[in-house]
Amino acid sequence: MSTPNPAASGLANLAAQRCAPLRGAEHLLPAAQALSALQVLPGWSLVEDGQALSKTFRFSDYYRTLAFVNALAYIAHSEDHHPDLSVHYDRCVVRFSTHDVGGLSQNDLICAAKAESLLGAG
Repeated sequence: MSTPNPAASGLANLAAQRCAPLRGAEHLLPAAQALSALQVLPGWSLVEDGQALSKTFRFSDYYRTLAFVNALAYIAHSEDHHPDLSVHYDRCVVRFSTHDVGGLSQNDLICAAKAESLLGAG
């Protein structure tokens, strides 16, 4: 019998949530909650003084990079929450921040978890 992985279950729970329309600073994530979320989001980091969440996803070639970008675009469209992307031959840098709240929100964590699930991590 395998031991449950709390980080994996936390990632799956986060990925199962849906984004909600958020506007205003009252929806900013407290710093402690943002740091705690990093425990279940492998490879993600806080950037821009904690105002954004970022990760570089690496692939073996351009075709796989674009397949990931297209799948992520579908998720972003369905959640109505869109990342900033920097697309290269073998990698894609994904950055989430909620402009309408002025920094990180729960929607950023949800979409980061959904991005992870594209690779079978969640």
